Amino acid sequence: MDSLSPAVFVNMELLPCCVGRRVRTVIQFVRSEGLVVIGKSPDEKQIIVKVSPDSPLPSPLTAFVEVIGIVDSDKSIKAELWTNFGDEIDMFSYHKLCQLANGEFKHLLL
Repeated sequence: MDSLSPAVFVNMELLPCCVGRRVRTVIQFVRSEGLVVIGKSPDEKQIIVKVSPDSPLPSPLTAFVEVIGIVDSDKSIKAELWTNFGDEIDMFSYHKLCQLANGEFKHLLL
C-alpha cells in the first residue's frame, strides 16, 4: 500500500469491511499492553491498535488519539501514524462523520 492512498474514516462498525485498507479513526485511550493499545472507538466499542517500531506512541499520550493505519482484522489496526487529539473530543460527532464519510458524502471526504 503506498503512503499516498487515502485513509477512510472508520469506527468499529465499519472496520470489518476495510481489512487491508488504510483508515483513520479517533480512539479514547483505555490501556496499553506491550505493543498493543486498547481503546474505545467512536461508536463506543473496544478497538485494538497495534504499535509498530516505525510508529511509536506520542509521549505524553492524551486521552484521545487519532490513528492512521492499515486494518489487519475486523477488530484491529496496525498503526502508521499517531496524533494526540487532546483530553476532550465529541466522539458522537466523530461517529457521525464516519457514517457520512462512508455513505452519502463519501465523494467529498475521500
